[in-house]
Amino acid sequence: QVQLVESGGGLVQAGGSLRLSCAASGRTFGSYAMGWFRQAPGKEREVVATISWSGTSTYYADSVKGRFTISRDNAKNTVYLRMNSLKPEDTAVYYCAAVRGLGAYRENYDYNYWGQGTQVTVSS
Repeated sequence: QVQLVESGGGLVQAGGSLRLSCAASGRTFGSYAMGWFRQAPGKEREVVATISWSGTSTYYADSVKGRFTISRDNAKNTVYLRMNSLKPEDTAVYYCAAVRGLGAYRENYDYNYWGQGTQVTVSS
């Protein structure tokens, strides 16, 4: 079992930055691929960025490439999402997710552990 707790969301003006953190429980964090997903009102949950267990493989949605960076610190059982140049369309609830495996999995259904989400609101 893995429990995930996100933090770092909030209200920011367009062009601003935020860093989301996701703290994971358990002693085998390094065995899990991690992902950040988001869901805006009235829309389906979508992938934002994912990272392999080692951190050597990453994936980014086209909408965030060049602006967001995913990273992880296995010693701290934490994965991060640095978000720069935020836009109003980035407004959503952001979720952290985990799955045991070697890849940087890209789909919602690949992941079997989810956090409760953290709200990110970008004002224009």
